[in-house]
Amino acid sequence: MTDKKKVQIAIGKRIKMLRENKNISQQDIAGLCNIEKSNFSRLEAGNTNPTIYTLSIIAKHLNIPLSELVDIKN
Repeated sequence: MTDKKKVQIAIGKRIKMLRENKNISQQDIAGLCNIEKSNFSRLEAGNTNPTIYTLSIIAKHLNIPLSELVDIKN
């Protein structure tokens, strides 16, 4: 597995954990972020490489700082 894929998976897991901790459904957060649910699902699974802008929108709607969203251990 490449380093890029590892980071994508770690970010996806982090988003999923933070979303679930706030009891927000995937459908709801995807709608708030104006992202198709299928694309949001791919993001959480680590199958896409989100832009920093996309991550900032997700952080905004999770009501957390962007730095908390990308706080992963490699």
